[in-house]
Amino acid sequence: MDIVLPDLIVLLLVGLIAGWLASFIVGGASRLGYLVSGVIGSFVGPYIVGFLERSIGFNLFVLNPAVTQILVAAIGAIFIVFIWQLITGR
Repeated sequence: MDIVLPDLIVLLLVGLIAGWLASFIVGGASRLGYLVSGVIGSFVGPYIVGFLERSIGFNLFVLNPAVTQILVAAIGAIFIVFIWQLITGR
């Protein structure tokens, strides 16, 4: 799998936005924290949303693919930050 520079930039930008959105829900962090939680969330988010779709029929009802990608990554980032806070006790 080859990752080209534009794809990497989009991944980092989506991760930054998703991490920033997640910080409003579960607490603040540094910019690096936003980026890390958002990028990890962009990988975890599709699994969480897929599970919710299969189990309870969850649907985002968003037609714009870019907004959907950001929201799914934000859901993943919220999960990651929440788990991190449980582990570290913050």
